[in-house]
Amino acid sequence: MIFKGILKTIAEVEGCSISETRKKILQPLIDFIIEKEEVGEEINLNFICTHNSRRSHLTQIWAQVMAAHFKVKNVHCYSGGTEATALFKPVKETLEEVGFVFKTDFGGDNPKYSIYFSVENKPIIGFSKTYNDAFNPTNKFTAILTCSHADENCPFISGAEKRIPITYEDPKQFDNTPFQKEKYKERSLQIASEMSYVFSRVK
Repeated sequence: MIFKGILKTIAEVEGCSISETRKKILQPLIDFIIEKEEVGEEINLNFICTHNSRRSHLTQIWAQVMAAHFKVKNVHCYSGGTEATALFKPVKETLEEVGFVFKTDFGGDNPKYSIYFSVENKPIIGFSKTYNDAFNPTNKFTAILTCSHADENCPFISGAEKRIPITYEDPKQFDNTPFQKEKYKERSLQIASEMSYVFSRVK
């Protein structure tokens, strides 16, 4: 069972409207997942952004949750960047507010977290890393570019079967402003709604 607070958020975003423009952007990801599911192959998704600190983690985490919620099997979500920094604290706080439980496995400048969203599902492992880090798959995965900088600067990603740009506005521009909390929540909910749309279309 997915934790109650997260289920509440899922119910909220299921009613969100997705524009036709965004549906067209999301369709290649839907198609990739369906193709893999039909032949019974593992579905490896690597969400990539510049610093692997904000948008790539939000998409990784919400995609894994929505796969579990819509019972799409064999989905493994990863994230990475063109450089490693750290999972940004407001991302952690935003997700904790809706019910995710973060357990710190390793501390330091780039903490490694086990992120729990249900009792029976394995935790999501969250920490900042490059997209080709040893933790991530080296082949048979699709690369989802979540920021325009990564999209423009990664014309070729070794091992990726497909390269799909699904970019989001960076909440970083609101850091240390009165709008920080609001904008991180807004971006999280947008990503949750779009990942809900993606996985709801697989079945």
